[in-house]
Amino acid sequence: MTDMTERNRTENSEGEKESPQTRKPTRRGGGDPATRGRTTIADGVVEKIAGLAARDVLGVHAMGSGLSRTFGAVRDRVPGGSKSVSRGVKAEVGELQTALDLEIVVDYGVSIADVAHAVRENVIAAVERMTGLEVVEVNIAVSDVKLPDEEDEEPESRLQ
Repeated sequence: MTDMTERNRTENSEGEKESPQTRKPTRRGGGDPATRGRTTIADGVVEKIAGLAARDVLGVHAMGSGLSRTFGAVRDRVPGGSKSVSRGVKAEVGELQTALDLEIVVDYGVSIADVAHAVRENVIAAVERMTGLEVVEVNIAVSDVKLPDEEDEEPESRLQ
């Protein structure tokens, strides 16, 4: 054995030689890292995830009621304002579970039941994958139908 190999060996409790590969790793801090603190997820985080997931579904024209969409459109046009991806979404978040209420506007001609089913599936998958929370319910309220010849309720900008 070389000097280097000899230096890398240590004696165990019985006085026998033990190589570094057979040594047991020393645990510090008392256990699994996942148990060394808490992770909390704000309602707004879940609302944003759900809002984006719902908008991805074909047949969803907008989120929120007419009034909230109108105020949101005005807010979006203010310099420095940003689009609210959580418009039309309300979440209640617990330690392990979450429940969601969504208000959507669907395009005319689509099956509302199919759109609601697809929204529910997409929202549950996205929220559970990204947060680890169990989604116990997703309530969907269809507040309007967007007709093909109807203009959006967003006010015209006076700025050009």
